[in-house]
Amino acid sequence: MNLRALVSVTGKPGLFKLIGQNKGGFILESLDDKKIKSVVNLSTTKMATLEDITIYGEEEEIRLLDVLNNIKENGGTIPDVKADGNSLRTFFREVAPGHDESRVYSSDIKKIISWYAIIKDLPLFNEEAPEPIQ
Repeated sequence: MNLRALVSVTGKPGLFKLIGQNKGGFILESLDDKKIKSVVNLSTTKMATLEDITIYGEEEEIRLLDVLNNIKENGGTIPDVKADGNSLRTFFREVAPGHDESRVYSSDIKKIISWYAIIKDLPLFNEEAPEPIQ
């Protein structure tokens, strides 16, 4: 799976694709509505690639990439983000076994579910991540 160009921006809902860079910062395209483009200045905004995001685990951190793959392998069926906390937690126990239930909140689970809903139809699951540059 190749999530290298997909980012989450603090304070902005949804996901974005990094499409370029200029003097003002990074140019992002919204994955929800591909027509919306914005420039994000890193000195005032935090941004993280989905590839680098991890989830608190009981023993070790769990990569978001692994959780998204587990959702896909379990048929890709996700609960409604408005479902009750117990339903969300039950679902998350299946796709992220070993996550730290005291530090992973329902809001975190909802965010991951909404991210999966955005990217599930994109060809990302069939792409290999590029090798890191050394």
